[in-house]
Amino acid sequence: MNIKVTERIDIVPRHSVLTLGLSLAAGLLAISSIFMIFGVNPLYAIAKIFSGSFGSLYGIKETITKAIPLILIGSGLTLAFRAKFWNIGAESQLLMGAIFGTWVGLNWGPHLPAPIIVPLMFLAGFVGGALWGLIPAILKVKFSINEVITTLMMNYICNEFMKFLIVGPWRGKTKHGFPYTDDLPASAVLSLIPGSRIHLVTLLIAVAVVVLLGIAVYRTQFGYEVRVIGENPEAAKYSGIDFFKTTLIIMIISGGCAGLAGVGEVAGIHHYLSYPESISSGYGFTAIIVAWLAKLNPANVILSGIFFAGILVGGDAIQISLGLPAATVQIFNGTLLVFLIMGDFFLKNRVTFQWRGKGA
Repeated sequence: MNIKVTERIDIVPRHSVLTLGLSLAAGLLAISSIFMIFGVNPLYAIAKIFSGSFGSLYGIKETITKAIPLILIGSGLTLAFRAKFWNIGAESQLLMGAIFGTWVGLNWGPHLPAPIIVPLMFLAGFVGGALWGLIPAILKVKFSINEVITTLMMNYICNEFMKFLIVGPWRGKTKHGFPYTDDLPASAVLSLIPGSRIHLVTLLIAVAVVVLLGIAVYRTQFGYEVRVIGENPEAAKYSGIDFFKTTLIIMIISGGCAGLAGVGEVAGIHHYLSYPESISSGYGFTAIIVAWLAKLNPANVILSGIFFAGILVGGDAIQISLGLPAATVQIFNGTLLVFLIMGDFFLKNRVTFQWRGKGA
């Protein structure tokens, strides 16, 4: 038997929608089998997840809170993935943005009013995430080092660097020896929508980023270059596109968006720097699935971000009500990602099986 893979040239929008629906359905079916292994009714568990996130006002507010970083990071990742730059380091870019933003808030916040310090914190966070994203971009373009490896390894570097800061030079004098920084001054703390943890400023920034990236991808010369690089890098070079410059800009934007999310988490939720797993609930990794579900279209990131934020919130609910392990949410997300990637492959490629006789 020979397996032949050929590229499809007759893809229409309804095929894409149908494939997405089938991929999600197949993923949920596979997840249902996992729930059955745990001895849990899969229909009840899945219903519990979505009722926990969308079935009450509290759940909706928490879902929006967790959707903010997913939308910011996911929109930046759509740009990188569209250019086939596999940025797996958004988690560390978020943390680096949190570090930069916290430094500005702690050092300049006591002397500046909120209308000045808050934009400066977000600017610093963008710069921090962008600089951290530039390192693997340069390593790939100049030295042909695989970006999957470098971005992934940089997550661990940043993780340990943040731990070093909070147990060492940045440990707060007011925290009684605990590994946290001092609290941000009042001027550096983001206002919340009353009765919720939704930091409105970051939410507005996330929506603005989605709109701007949507325009950039489909309405500008830069967006055209990004699409050409992703579809055919060699053709992009022959057509005169500056591969080095475009790749750097892509990672500045992608890393910077994650850095903005880091500032939002510190200034809006925590108000001080602590352990990496406290600042980010794995947003950098979950946002990878957000970007794929959005079909690498920034305009779709808001819906996919809310969908996966709902899974995060609902996952917390089933841990309590059903006694399932904390890793259940990661299993849920990872399974959906596998089926989304499989669906994308079969959408773009036709697989045929050719049987040969003994004499062939």
